[in-house]
Amino acid sequence: MDEVLTELGEHIAAALREEVVSWGITLGELSIAVRREGIVKALSFLRDDSECRFKLLMDICGVDYPEREHRFEVVYHLLSLHHNQRVRLKLKADEETPVPSATGVYPAAGWFEREAWDLYGIFFADHPDLRRILTDYGFEGHPLRKDFPLTGHVELRYDDEQKRVVYEPVSLTQEFRRFDFLSPWEGTDYKLPGDEKAEEQA
Repeated sequence: MDEVLTELGEHIAAALREEVVSWGITLGELSIAVRREGIVKALSFLRDDSECRFKLLMDICGVDYPEREHRFEVVYHLLSLHHNQRVRLKLKADEETPVPSATGVYPAAGWFEREAWDLYGIFFADHPDLRRILTDYGFEGHPLRKDFPLTGHVELRYDDEQKRVVYEPVSLTQEFRRFDFLSPWEGTDYKLPGDEKAEEQA
């Protein structure tokens, strides 16, 4: 299998000399790093070339590395049913420079790119409808960034007295954040809710 992926990697790298930065086989899958500006050309080649025929875009996701100069990676997963192969494309991005949208090559990229924008703040140029898809209206920030606060900023709930949805600052009840880290076989040093019932039956 590695021989087939090596031949495919060499074929793609030779055809996309300007776009491919590096490539390799990791855990039995071909991974290709491409330049941000060349992503549309690379995706078009992988879809249309007879030795590739990656007709299906399975996923686009973001990864956050805050310590890097270009903190984000955008990862594309493609599938070729004809050759029964998968390939992973990766590119580096930052908070200011937009990534070219893949919607012209794969229409399914629309929702994936909206998700990456919503959760990471990765901006996709020429996207036909780049708006939030998972978070609420008026949500501030991008919740999958590593620097996003663990408890968020506000929470919303339906207030039965006011008969409407209300926004409130997040407050955590501390009793639910206590961990004893004991072995489940040894038991805890304190009584858990419901333990008194077991003692009564004994």
